[in-house]
Amino acid sequence: MTTDDDVPSAGGSARIGIVLRTKNRPTLLKRALADIAAQSCTDWRVHVVNDGGDAAHVDAVVAEAPAAVRERCTVTHHAVPHGRSAAANVGVRGVDAEYLVLHDDDDRWDPDFLELTSAWLDANPDHAGVAVRTEIVYETEREGGFAEVGRAPFWPGQRYIAYSDLLQRNRFVPIAYLYRSALHAEVGLYREDVHAAEDWEFNLRVAQRHPIGYLPDRALAFWHQRAGVEGDLGNSMFALAADHDLYDMMVRDEALRGYVAEHGPGLPLYLARYVQDEVARQLDERRTLGQVLTAKARTWLRERRMR
Repeated sequence: MTTDDDVPSAGGSARIGIVLRTKNRPTLLKRALADIAAQSCTDWRVHVVNDGGDAAHVDAVVAEAPAAVRERCTVTHHAVPHGRSAAANVGVRGVDAEYLVLHDDDDRWDPDFLELTSAWLDANPDHAGVAVRTEIVYETEREGGFAEVGRAPFWPGQRYIAYSDLLQRNRFVPIAYLYRSALHAEVGLYREDVHAAEDWEFNLRVAQRHPIGYLPDRALAFWHQRAGVEGDLGNSMFALAADHDLYDMMVRDEALRGYVAEHGPGLPLYLARYVQDEVARQLDERRTLGQVLTAKARTWLRERRMR
């Protein structure tokens, strides 16, 4: 085991490097390690990054993991939290592999996830990575563990990863994405000043240069969510909702200012007003005749009072 910024290679090279971020969630970490051990593909190594959590708990869970995991696992402990992006980068630097994936401790895979995605990348060398169809799994804390209470498809009907769609919102979550490790040498690591939505920001940099594949046929990744659960056990989708909005805005604002610095403010100024007017027009078209007449009557009365 290592501490803080000592980042070893995870005991040798492998086709696939798995970066597993965790903090004070031993029950979920145990489930995640069992999930990795159940993969039909066995050419992988896992680097657990304990980002400021109890080191003894993490070491105990790893020690009790299946032998297949213990033999291919290294752990880095941070005495204090470094943040999601920094933890991801520690894991990326700590495993020597052709392909990489972020497996956060509360998510799961179909047993064939690694086999099918790595085979797809082998057959499509022009693609940067491949995402898979994903199901959201809703769960609740129950009797010291977690119980599933429902499921829903994530981006139902999606069959292709388009850069234009990524500009709007992220179209796949880390658990659903295997990518080439060489991308980090080309576009950089995860931005450590982006403490939420760091995967989306990285995906934008990648998709600007390379296509990203998609496997739509069956759900191979499972994104677990726990609405209303706060603290260490909270899901980032809910616990970090405000941070997601903040860093989404920050990334967009940086890109806009960069565009304006090179091309001037003309197009953004025009689009800002055009979008505002177009939304108002479409909302107006959806109003009933009664709503239109009521609005006109209110305008007439307001103008009459002002005379």
